[in-house]
Amino acid sequence: MIRTCAVDKDNQIVYDVPLRDLNNEHTVWYWVDFSEPTDQENSLLRDFFHFHPLAVEDCLDELIERPKVDFYKNYLFFLLHSIQQTTLATDEVEVFMNSHMLVTYHKQPNRAINNSWVRLKKEEGLKKGPIFVLHSIIDQIVDDYFQPVFHIEDALNQIEENSDREAVNELLDKIFDIRHDMSKLRRSILPMRDLLYRLLNSENVSFIEDQRFYFHDIYDHLLKLSEMLESYREFSADIRENYMSFNSNKTNNIMMTLTIITTIFMPLTFIVGIYGMNFDYMPELHIKYAYYMVLIGMACIAFFMFLIFVKIGWLKIGNKKNRRNRHSSK
Repeated sequence: MIRTCAVDKDNQIVYDVPLRDLNNEHTVWYWVDFSEPTDQENSLLRDFFHFHPLAVEDCLDELIERPKVDFYKNYLFFLLHSIQQTTLATDEVEVFMNSHMLVTYHKQPNRAINNSWVRLKKEEGLKKGPIFVLHSIIDQIVDDYFQPVFHIEDALNQIEENSDREAVNELLDKIFDIRHDMSKLRRSILPMRDLLYRLLNSENVSFIEDQRFYFHDIYDHLLKLSEMLESYREFSADIRENYMSFNSNKTNNIMMTLTIITTIFMPLTFIVGIYGMNFDYMPELHIKYAYYMVLIGMACIAFFMFLIFVKIGWLKIGNKKNRRNRHSSK
């Protein structure tokens, strides 16, 4: 689908303008949006607009490219990353722009493009020119990054508090999922930050001077997002290490308990093994109270070894402290 709008010399906005009428002398500038284009519509990038083959290839390529800005002779080419809010999947948005045109291209319906189109149509922001529309699109794309990042922050706080008393393995699985989501966001946010930095510091885009402060505001947002992701990566790594240490310590305590039990039963098993041998002549077997004496002796040995383990600190009886509530209600 292709939708068009144009601003004429009378400062009037005209929608659904045929492509053949876009370059007439009455048009000041125009916006053409390719949404889910067909093969025939794709050919217009090369045959009608005569864009550079490399830029057209970036549009048609199925692979997700890194966000970038290329400076061609008569226009700029932007490759932007838009994030789907639920899955964090990356959608490419390509933009061709100069002072007289803006061409946007996206293979899937795009929230940022659609929101910008509707808002600018309502506010008549199209009259402010293509650079203003470009700012609106990039600003909407960057604003859509914040919600997933805030969601990651909330998820990490919930994992740290663990108010639901979930098992350590489940918490670790959640942490790995969160770090995977952060990696997805980093692959878009960091290159977008570099793109804005290059745009703001390039000598080839003098026509953005009037909007420089607005683009700098977007760059500040991307800096904030990248710093937030870095802090969350460190935070998640600390939580992961804490839970892994806790899990390892718990496993060690279980193994120690089992070892102590096995050690206590070793001499008892030795005694039972001796008197379980099938010899005809074993003097102790003929003593009247030998059975009770052996039982008492085994009990004493077990109790004595139990006291030794308690004394050296391998077994702690009655020393468990209640877990401190770090988030007590005020």
